[in-house]
Amino acid sequence: MNWRILLEPEWFSFTSPLLRRKRSAFEIEDLPGLWRVHWQLGEKTVLSTFYTRIDQACLLWGIISTLIFSIAQFWMVDWQLQAVLWTGLTIVGTIAMLRLSRHWRTIKPLNDVINAWVFLMVLGVVLTDLGVFLGWGYILLNLCPLWLVIDGVGYLYTGVKMQSRAFAFIGLLNLAGLTVLPIVSEWQFLATGLITGISTLLLAELQWDSGDVCAHLKSLQSQESDF
Repeated sequence: MNWRILLEPEWFSFTSPLLRRKRSAFEIEDLPGLWRVHWQLGEKTVLSTFYTRIDQACLLWGIISTLIFSIAQFWMVDWQLQAVLWTGLTIVGTIAMLRLSRHWRTIKPLNDVINAWVFLMVLGVVLTDLGVFLGWGYILLNLCPLWLVIDGVGYLYTGVKMQSRAFAFIGLLNLAGLTVLPIVSEWQFLATGLITGISTLLLAELQWDSGDVCAHLKSLQSQESDF
């Protein structure tokens, strides 16, 4: 029996590290929308990195997730007001993600990923708002598990479509967060914000594996590719 086939499914590549440090800001070619960050004190480089538009989308959602759940933990105001504010912020984040990813739709796996995330965000917002405005107790008591499951499913799907073990790992990490919530008890919102926010920021700050999907996307640079 070929155990390698069992251990390495065809939708994942094990030829590159799961996560690794990014190269220097000037060791990557100039891509559309690329952010370069290079801080230097004298001859010493303090920080040198870069953010593709995929990274920028991850940064955006990392900040939004951490902000929403952290404020929900400490800001004791009307739930309906919070629902309106966070629905608006989620819609803004979704629109920004669509703008950042407009050229990704030239490749079907990435197009499927974007459509899936839009669907998941809309589903999460609708269920949350119904729970708040209609007083659905089950939803209100399980807002944190709901969003951990939504994020976990989204990352797992992204991992399979992009042939990325890193995204699949982050998806499992979010789902594993469900076991933490009963332990932290009244700090569930803060814990959820940290899990969802830090895991997404991790993807923005480190270089992750992507099989051949992003390699194909890089080949479309002359057509204003977004990788």
